Amino acid sequence: MSRHLRMADDECWRAVQARDKAFDGRFVTGVLTTGIYCRPSCAARHPLRENVRFFADGAAARATGLRPCKRCLPDDVARDESAVIKAIAAIKQSEEPLALADLAACTGYSPTHFQRVFTRHTGLSPAAYARALREERARAALSEGSRVTDAIYDAGFSGPSRFYDNMEGRMGMTPSAWVNGGKGVEIHWAVVPTSLGDMLVAATDKGVCRLSFAEGREALEQRFPAATLVEGGEEFAALLLQVIEAVEAPTQGFDHIPIDVKGTAFQEAVWRELRKIPAGETRSYADIAAAVGKPRAVRAAGSANGANNVAVLIPCHRVVRGDGSLGGYAYGLPIKDELLRREGAPGQRRFDEL
Repeated sequence: MSRHLRMADDECWRAVQARDKAFDGRFVTGVLTTGIYCRPSCAARHPLRENVRFFADGAAARATGLRPCKRCLPDDVARDESAVIKAIAAIKQSEEPLALADLAACTGYSPTHFQRVFTRHTGLSPAAYARALREERARAALSEGSRVTDAIYDAGFSGPSRFYDNMEGRMGMTPSAWVNGGKGVEIHWAVVPTSLGDMLVAATDKGVCRLSFAEGREALEQRFPAATLVEGGEEFAALLLQVIEAVEAPTQGFDHIPIDVKGTAFQEAVWRELRKIPAGETRSYADIAAAVGKPRAVRAAGSANGANNVAVLIPCHRVVRGDGSLGGYAYGLPIKDELLRREGAPGQRRFDEL
């Protein structure tokens, strides 16, 4: 049974012109003059727009008499997705890391092809996905108060040394500090007035760990109950000035400002995609889900967007609903609308029209 196409034709055409692999599986492109249908990322020469029709899937295209392209094999997308789901299940069930050859064998693909398929769908290689899964399990166990050693082995690591090697530079604090609410971690912070209202900025020695509006020290104490909170500081002052400039003039770019954020593998993938959105542009929640290789996880992408701890620097305000309306924002729609207006995003002042 074919699905209903839920994307606008203009959006589909932009994906085809960009040969965006993130949209493979979300729709197929039918070319009336050749009688074939393709993936959005097909490397063949682009047809004229007037000769193109878009379909939700291969079944819908075949129902009109079109046949699959022999170059991009659009019907293999479903097979690829099934293979990835099967491999993920195997990774989750195994107590030991699985070799790429073993994962490929269980899906019927060659190792090289399977590696490409898996990475395209998840944004991570099979090995990186397995590491992220173990890290996520370790974080959960540590957050629940488990003993560090128990958490290490329960998460699937072969020993403490392997755990520390994997976590170096990722958790922002030692495992024992994670258990104890940030014990031993020094966080510098300040609340400063901006044209958007009072702004809380906090940073570890690795970068900004919190940027929010209408919050103060109490919010930091809740997030990092055992950390050492230090108001101000000479080095922090220099970083703070960069953050203020980024908020007041967001079109200038702020990739140079270091951030220290941690989340699940999926959340971090979403946050990376948010930082790729240029100033003056917006994306839908569906766009972000597709960009991280999870086109059906629109709601999860929205949740990850809302879990962002560093407003503006991770520009979750650049994500809007599919119909162009603003959607939600943790600090209120007027601030989101104003940020978009400053960046010159199309459709700014939408808040005034609601």
